[in-house]
Amino acid sequence: MSIIADDLGSTFQGRDLHIGPIRLNGRAFLAPMSGVTDLGMRRMALRFGASLVVSEMVAADQYARGDAANRLKAEGAGIDLHVVQIAGCDPYAMAEAAFLAQDMGAAMIDINMGCPAKKVTNGYAGSHLMRDLGLALALIRATVRAARVPVTLKMRLGWDEGSMNAAELGKIAESEGIAMLTVHGRTRRQFYAGKADWAAIRAVKQAVAIPVVANGDCASVADAVSMLAQSGADAVMIGRSAIGRPWFVGDVAHYLAQGSARAQPAPAARKEAAVEHYETLLEIFGPSQGLRHARKHLAAYADWSDVPDRMKLRRRLVSSECPNAVKSALRELFERPQAEEAA
Repeated sequence: MSIIADDLGSTFQGRDLHIGPIRLNGRAFLAPMSGVTDLGMRRMALRFGASLVVSEMVAADQYARGDAANRLKAEGAGIDLHVVQIAGCDPYAMAEAAFLAQDMGAAMIDINMGCPAKKVTNGYAGSHLMRDLGLALALIRATVRAARVPVTLKMRLGWDEGSMNAAELGKIAESEGIAMLTVHGRTRRQFYAGKADWAAIRAVKQAVAIPVVANGDCASVADAVSMLAQSGADAVMIGRSAIGRPWFVGDVAHYLAQGSARAQPAPAARKEAAVEHYETLLEIFGPSQGLRHARKHLAAYADWSDVPDRMKLRRRLVSSECPNAVKSALRELFERPQAEEAA
């Protein structure tokens, strides 16, 4: 069954989406999420058809100085179209980070001007920059001039309801050479409370000629369709709803391309992806840190499972200190539905 409105379907029909010279194969992206979009999750999202994935936010100054944790966040091994998101308040550090990221294989650089976390905004970075468009301009200019690859920008609607200046920042960014804008449909003051205002994103789309991506509260294919219809955007970016189901971004990309839903990935394919994701985290972080980092993902895989005793399995997943025990419990989340379907 198709739920794409005729006018939305005809808008995208036969149209490729380009970010600068880069052609994308779809219109559903995995959002950058601190502590979440690790290398393993990005690989899994791509495997199941995500059109684009973006690294966790990287602190530009620390990354440029060689900080190991930020270098790990920017890792892109096994990702063909690698995007690194950088954040900062110093133009020189942003330029240095852009140089380094592209030298390390990034095909695109994304500038974060949307993070609402106090530790970021108190450092005059992230969504704080929507209160200082002069500094925002300097950071954009430095990054674009340093980069040999397309530079994109992620932001919010504004700092608060009294300063909804995303369209103004979007015009500044476009004039400086930014190739794409992503807009989260909340202000910084909202953090993640309330409902994302997809219709408010339309003001940005109407202000610029470059692609605009709508972000915030996309939890279903129907949400994605409504986001595009209300915002007029060219693509959707999916964040929290992809945790525990990295295949969901690909589900949306398929629907937007084909106008019909695809079959849910087989339990065996989901099990393989979840186990590989976990093993990747152990490999890149080491057994102890990898196990701790993985718990948010393991809990989410359980939350999306349909096995009757998923809560029991969830407790095993987040409390076990033994990697083999974790993998055994993780397999159970997907093997039982498979057995029921085979019967």
